[in-house]
Amino acid sequence: MFNKIIVGIDGSPQSLRAAAAAGDLARMGDTTLFIVVAYEPLPRNLGESILQPLIAEQIIAAEELYDRALIECGKIQGTIVKEIMEGPPAEAILAVAQTREVELIVMGTRGLGKLASFVLGSQSMKVVSESTCPVLLVK
Repeated sequence: MFNKIIVGIDGSPQSLRAAAAAGDLARMGDTTLFIVVAYEPLPRNLGESILQPLIAEQIIAAEELYDRALIECGKIQGTIVKEIMEGPPAEAILAVAQTREVELIVMGTRGLGKLASFVLGSQSMKVVSESTCPVLLVK
């Protein structure tokens, strides 16, 4: 059905349900599934000795979210690609969608706000309004 799908993850129940839905869709064919986890950028004026440990913590937290999403997605016939990015979630999802030429974006309607907030009216609406491919919002 879809050859390339993105799912945006922030750890919220909605995003984990989106991961499960994306996994279900990916199992319909030989699909490449891109799991996108975005973390908020830190102020660069903190100094290198403070900045690097904080970035490392954010990456570890993003890796943990990715691992949770993998469990929710389940096994698929195709390939799963990890995309951990710094920046606003909507921008990260849209950038991956354009670069990877995806056919469907799946994301939750509301988010947690700490690592990657997917609040309908902001991040979700930005993706819906700017995406060139279909977007599936999961409640």
